[in-house]
Amino acid sequence: MNPKSAIALPNPTLLVWARESLKLDQEAAAKKLRIKVERIVSWESGTSKPTLSQLRKMADLYKRPLAVFYLPERPKDFQPLRDFRRASLGLNASLTPNLVLAIRRARDRRDWALELYDALGEGPPEFGGSLKSDIATDDAASAVRKTLGIKFEVQTQWATAYDALRNWRLAVEAAGILTFQASDLETREARGFSLSDRPLPVAVANVKDAPRGRIFTFLHEVVHIMLNESGICDVIDDRQHSSPTAQVETYCNQVAGAALFPLTEFMASAVVRSHKKGDPRWRDAELRDLSRRFGGSREAGLVRLLSLRLTTWDYYLEKRDELYKQYQEAQKNAKGFAAPHTVAVSNAGLTFTKLVLDGLSQNRINASDFSDYLQLRVKHLPEVQRDVQLSTVR
Repeated sequence: MNPKSAIALPNPTLLVWARESLKLDQEAAAKKLRIKVERIVSWESGTSKPTLSQLRKMADLYKRPLAVFYLPERPKDFQPLRDFRRASLGLNASLTPNLVLAIRRARDRRDWALELYDALGEGPPEFGGSLKSDIATDDAASAVRKTLGIKFEVQTQWATAYDALRNWRLAVEAAGILTFQASDLETREARGFSLSDRPLPVAVANVKDAPRGRIFTFLHEVVHIMLNESGICDVIDDRQHSSPTAQVETYCNQVAGAALFPLTEFMASAVVRSHKKGDPRWRDAELRDLSRRFGGSREAGLVRLLSLRLTTWDYYLEKRDELYKQYQEAQKNAKGFAAPHTVAVSNAGLTFTKLVLDGLSQNRINASDFSDYLQLRVKHLPEVQRDVQLSTVR
């Protein structure tokens, strides 16, 4: 018998669980597997059985080990969005399969990190920052900056967007938060998300966002974590959405903007002082100057201007859409690519990568674990070791 045609005997309820945990309906799963939906229906109902080859394809699609389909009952798996607050409505209101996978990967890496700390005989760092949502925006922003240990005079010395991103990420990790980057998400799916679990909360930014945009996302997620709430970063128009969830997102945006653009220094800047009083429209040159001076994106600068009532919602939304189109166009014309080891270290973050290397050097994990944890072939180990020594994350 051809092994590929051998009949598999999976538990039908596990087929349903694996598909639904990825937020795929039967039609979408069938399309991705290039089979008729009737086959999915019959396999999940138990009226027919897939071949071993077909089951392997499903395991690959659902990102589950083959053995899981033979369990007697559903595993006690995390519910990806049970703890998440989704603020936006419309197209972004539901989770995409890519977003579910990104959340699952972040949870897995957090669990692995905790296991590695234990195996190495170390305790994970404790994140001590906390906030309440009734704290004034600028007071909350000061608490964020104090928790991260960022001084304004140091912030202004970061010459490039990548310098700023690297240093903000290092500050977030030094405070006791794991930072990851999601590489398989479109920005319309999510700008980022956070896991508020203690110890080792997690902040994730979308690598497809601009570097300065990712800085804002990391700070937005830090605010979520300090509020002890997991969340997904979306752009909120609170003229239309006044739900408690939308209000939390708006608060996180405002505090992140205030942390990037401290009030005293912001109001004293030449750009703000020279702008025509009462004019809600801010020229590109003004927004670029603010971005260079403070290290935040032009959009983050707009958020700060909006929170200080120096612009209006109508102009903010108009300019935000314009900036997004400019970024999309720039992305189309971007050239070059990063080496695999650079991508792996960038996505995994410095803390997690160091843990993996320590675990490998002390024989707490093997080469296969290294490859799984960093999603990288073992042959790139020397480059990863070099990058970590240089402490470069992008």
